[in-house]
Amino acid sequence: MKKKLMTLLLAAGVATSSWAFIDSYTIKREQLPQEAQEMLQEYFPKAKVSNIKIDRHLLKKTDYDVKLTDGTVIEFANSGKWTSVQRKRGAVPEDLIPKSIRKYMAKSYSDRKIVGLTKKSAAYFVDIDDGRRLKFNLLGQFKGFVETDVATEE
Repeated sequence: MKKKLMTLLLAAGVATSSWAFIDSYTIKREQLPQEAQEMLQEYFPKAKVSNIKIDRHLLKKTDYDVKLTDGTVIEFANSGKWTSVQRKRGAVPEDLIPKSIRKYMAKSYSDRKIVGLTKKSAAYFVDIDDGRRLKFNLLGQFKGFVETDVATEE
């Protein structure tokens, strides 16, 4: 009996402590960092927000996932800087795309739309509407095609 009680208490303790590491919840648009609010207003002024999820990671900073009612998903870092824009319908706003990448795309893929843009610490990843993903360095120079596996983005 005592052994069963100890096992149950241990299981309850483990379950309770594991919840302490999960910290994800939703907020309102006005609760986003100022820079994120400004980006939404500038590039998506008429868009309605479906939901905003905050993820607090154990060893990383907080990030924000904003989903618009048209299916667009925008990720923001803790500071409010955007890190990713993925469109379900339509293209990524042109002014959000670095000029050198826009020039390359106009020259090489003028018939394609950019439907996703991700900025990492050392590269930009551009998703085009035919399913291909292109990699550019931070200067906007084309570096090749990338498999669409998320693990290859780093």
